[in-house]
Amino acid sequence: MKIEAFRFSDDGDVPNHPHWPMIVYQGALSGSERDAAAEFEDLFARNGWGDGWRNGIYAFPHYHSNAHEVLGIAAGEAMVRFGGVAGMELKVSKGDAVLLPAGTGHQRLSSSPDLLVIGAYPPGSGRDLMRSGEREKALIRERIGKVAKPLKDPVAGANGAMISLWSSNA
Repeated sequence: MKIEAFRFSDDGDVPNHPHWPMIVYQGALSGSERDAAAEFEDLFARNGWGDGWRNGIYAFPHYHSNAHEVLGIAAGEAMVRFGGVAGMELKVSKGDAVLLPAGTGHQRLSSSPDLLVIGAYPPGSGRDLMRSGEREKALIRERIGKVAKPLKDPVAGANGAMISLWSSNA
């Protein structure tokens, strides 16, 4: 598994997280799984992440101001813009996972017809759906800053990349 971290600045429309990077786990699943969706659900649940769903990624820029989110690509592939218009475009494929700290913008630009994404959240997360350009920016930034660091990385548990990359004093 290859792990990369990316930080995004507030672009005026999408706040992104003020301190913590997005983490990409390329090859989080080995690729030999017959049911990658169930494998991602089990992996996330073992690490305390739940309240999940199976779907795709919205084609409009959006983020969650009150929850961190992990996305597991269970089938297909997609080109996704992360971090808003000033962010980056990244191709994600079956077996990859992406951990988005609260406030991180994401938008599907294109995908294969078979794209299936598994989403999950840390315990106690209610999740909102915020679109690019929301008006209450100060309130939204304050809400993002109050979302606690989860106890476990959704992919690798207590010793995962999130534990060190999301230090509380970043």
